[in-house]
Amino acid sequence: MTMHNTKGRTWSLMLVSLIIFIATTNLLGLLPHSFTPTTQLSMNLAMAIPLWAGAVIMGFRSKIKNALAHFLPQGTPTPLIPMLVIIETISLLIQPMALAVRLTANITAGHLLMHLIGSATLAMSTINLPSTLIIFTILILLTILEIAVA
Repeated sequence: MTMHNTKGRTWSLMLVSLIIFIATTNLLGLLPHSFTPTTQLSMNLAMAIPLWAGAVIMGFRSKIKNALAHFLPQGTPTPLIPMLVIIETISLLIQPMALAVRLTANITAGHLLMHLIGSATLAMSTINLPSTLIIFTILILLTILEIAVA
């Protein structure tokens, strides 16, 4: 039995290539003194907005009734309908920006933490060897965690 879903193939090819791109750039960012493009908000917005817009447009084109149903919860009192539609519309429009900011903050925090602990390890290496070994162990564990997450 073969399945011929051309729309699914189009989306899957695009999403797999995006996942490979993000994974590769994040793994390269774990190298010392390297730059990670996904720590820039502009890069994340450039990936998030077209994907979000495509998904929303495809949702509206294929099943407009289901897409519009998300703007108004079932059983809403009549006087609240205009306000809820406005709130849900704003919520939908803010989604890609909120997700891009979250991704940027998470990636930046991880890389910044590793950089700070690495700098502390280097600074402590000339002062106190036991402290340096403890900090270095923490740095190795954080690096393993970052590789696992990336």
